Amino acid sequence: MEKGKNIKWHKAKVTKKDRWMQNAHRSALIWITGLSASGKSTVATELEHSLFRGKINTFVLDGDNVRHGLCKDLGFSAESRKENLRRVGEVAKLLVDAGVLTIAAFISPYAADRSSIRALFSADDGEFIEVYLKCDLSVCEQRDPKGLYKKARAGEIPQFTGISDPYEEPASPEIVIETDKLTVRESVNIIINHLKARKII
Repeated sequence: MEKGKNIKWHKAKVTKKDRWMQNAHRSALIWITGLSASGKSTVATELEHSLFRGKINTFVLDGDNVRHGLCKDLGFSAESRKENLRRVGEVAKLLVDAGVLTIAAFISPYAADRSSIRALFSADDGEFIEVYLKCDLSVCEQRDPKGLYKKARAGEIPQFTGISDPYEEPASPEIVIETDKLTVRESVNIIINHLKARKII
C-alpha cells in the first residue's frame, strides 16, 4: 500500500499541557505487561476504577477488547503481534495527547515492541510507565481463567506465550509487581503511589 504523499499534520490550538491544566492532572501511558493470567486486565480495571473515583480522566485499552474491533483482522504470529501493538501504541498516544491517563493491558512479549511504543512518548515528561506483572508460570497455569494454558499444553493453541513462544522480561521497567504474592488492591496501590510520586496525579 502506497503511503499518502499529500498529508500534513495539523497542529491544534489546545495543547496537551493545556488539557493537563484543565484536568488538574497529567496524562501518561501505563503499559501493563506480563504473562497470560498474571493479572493484567484485573489490575488495569481496578486501577481505572480507583483513578476514576478520584476524578482522573482515564481509559483502559485491553488486549482482548481491541481484538474485537481495531485489531480483529490480526492473528497471533510475531508479525501480527507487532502490528497489533503498533496500532495500540498509536491509539494510546492520541489518548495521552487528549489528556487521558491511559492504561494498556497487553502481554506484549517482545522487548523490541515495547521499546517501539516507549519511543512514541516523551521521556522528559515520564509519559511511558512500564509495569511488569511478574508472576510464576506455574501460578499463571493454575489460575488459567480462560483455559488457554491447558489448550496450549495440548497443542491446540500454537504460538502461545510462555509455552511455545517466548516472553522477554522487561530489563528496566518503572514498576515490578509480583502478582503471585500481592493482592489486586496492593498491586493497584503500588501504581497509584508511583503516579503520585511522579506528580502525574
